[in-house]
Amino acid sequence: MRNLLLLLLLANILYFVWGMWANKGGEPGVAIVTESELGPPLAATANRDAEAAASVGAVLGSGEPSDLEALVGRSCVTVGPFRASEDAERASMEYTGEGMRTAQRSGEGQVFIGHSVQVVNVATRAEGREMLSKLHDGGLGDAFLVGNEEIGLAISLGIFGNQSNAEKVELQARSIGFEVTVSPMTRDATVFFVDIALPPGKGAGSIVDKHGEDRVLLREAATCPQPQ
Repeated sequence: MRNLLLLLLLANILYFVWGMWANKGGEPGVAIVTESELGPPLAATANRDAEAAASVGAVLGSGEPSDLEALVGRSCVTVGPFRASEDAERASMEYTGEGMRTAQRSGEGQVFIGHSVQVVNVATRAEGREMLSKLHDGGLGDAFLVGNEEIGLAISLGIFGNQSNAEKVELQARSIGFEVTVSPMTRDATVFFVDIALPPGKGAGSIVDKHGEDRVLLREAATCPQPQ
């Protein structure tokens, strides 16, 4: 009987010890694993393909030059055309003062004169004079006859550097019954350009903002101004 009681007591002690050890496990919802069960380290972040990873490495200097590096680190832009050499010189000095290499060059090109506003389809000079009288009475006193009957006659209402002014005259002439055209006028002339080498990490945004998209041309690295 005594031995049976000792066995029961020993069993109770063992059960109590086992219960205490079991209660030291992780909290509900938390998995506890050893470092060896995590597997090998990840080589790249999720959702990034090999091409993208290579491009990032190139930008950081750990791989081949990337397109981004070519755009902001090894490229240049051309600003122009400038109608006067003094304007090109001023732009060149501005960007040289900011630490960029610049080069000036000249060439033949088209120079914008203004927006020409004309009344077209004038058959004869006599008809043209009648039309001029009507235009003058309608408040367009600067109108005058251009051309001849061989190449064609027209009535010029003016040449305007500002397009909105040209459109105002166009609407005024149309309101009194005339057919009007508005077209840009240019002439051949010597024009000037400034090539600017962009330093690493600098884009052309500020240059475009200042001079306008139509006057800034992105160029390949091989055409950039070279060190003297």
